[in-house]
Amino acid sequence: MSTRPVIGVTVSRRSGWRIFPLIALNVWLAGGRARRWQAGRAAEMAAVDGVIIGGGDDISPDLYGGRIVTSARLDPARDALERAVVLDAFQQGRPVLGICRGSQMLNVALGGSLHQDAYATYAASDHMRTILPRKRVYPVAGTRLARLAGAAPMKVNALHSQAVDRLGEGLRVAARDQGGMVQAIERVAEPFALGVQWHPEHLFYARRQMRIFRALVAAARACHENRAQLAGVDAEAG
Repeated sequence: MSTRPVIGVTVSRRSGWRIFPLIALNVWLAGGRARRWQAGRAAEMAAVDGVIIGGGDDISPDLYGGRIVTSARLDPARDALERAVVLDAFQQGRPVLGICRGSQMLNVALGGSLHQDAYATYAASDHMRTILPRKRVYPVAGTRLARLAGAAPMKVNALHSQAVDRLGEGLRVAARDQGGMVQAIERVAEPFALGVQWHPEHLFYARRQMRIFRALVAAARACHENRAQLAGVDAEAG
């Protein structure tokens, strides 16, 4: 029987076929095992030890009081699935990593909002759209992100047009770019929850990026062990 913690990974129905294998590779390199979730498939929290909310489609502005943008690619079924997954994960003590859209969903699920045209709001931010690590972001000192990946500036990729605006309940900013745009958020309390605006799954060769996946898997392993201990206590009591 595998001792690797199981990580549920939400992906788009349109692009999940190419995104999931790359995320699964990162999870495996970090010591875990990935399970694909998407709208239309069961997402059972009891079957996993942690969760990754993947990138892709824009989040419907209906969830945070934004405006409809005609160019947006929306998937209401995915929105509903991922919002429920985030809230269920916190209720059941599962760690969560949000990637790009996933970081935004983490924020929205906890009552936050988004800038729908982030670069119009942050004119001083470098407007890049590249899978290569060309954008510089600055972790906030004292945050979980700074502790696990280091407080020095890091170069990341950038594929987003939206960004976190008002923070959701229990969240704080973990990184910004040079123009002040939020590039990472994290939950102040346990369980582990981190959202990054970039795509670390494409940067698996970078040690600082792999530490993000390792931190999630470590938290998932601890969650699995705690559940096993509680199950043993319950069995003895029974």
